[in-house]
Amino acid sequence: MNIKVLGKTKLLQLNDNKKGGLVSDSNIKHVPGINKGKIMLYALSTCIWCRKTKELLEKLGVEFDYIYVDLLEGEEKNKIKREVEEWNPACSFPTIVFNNEKCIVGFKEQEIKRMLE
Repeated sequence: MNIKVLGKTKLLQLNDNKKGGLVSDSNIKHVPGINKGKIMLYALSTCIWCRKTKELLEKLGVEFDYIYVDLLEGEEKNKIKREVEEWNPACSFPTIVFNNEKCIVGFKEQEIKRMLE
């Protein structure tokens, strides 16, 4: 399975073919839980607020995907950073995108909880 980075209206598109993927599917981690729509967390592995956001999503028991942008390399990292910048021009972390429609930047516990109601 390959992943292609798309524009702002689409976050990531999974492809079943084995060629042409831009982001290695091994870099995107999936956390199972209650499906509340497509939730993508862009994070840094060393960021305390990113860790708190990930822990909050886990505590709430929702299904989500996440990627540690700082662990990517080369063009793969550049493409993901451009994707984050489309939602969050400052490219700060954590950045959470809900259903390819709404973005929350930073650890905003109450706002995240409201989005998942």
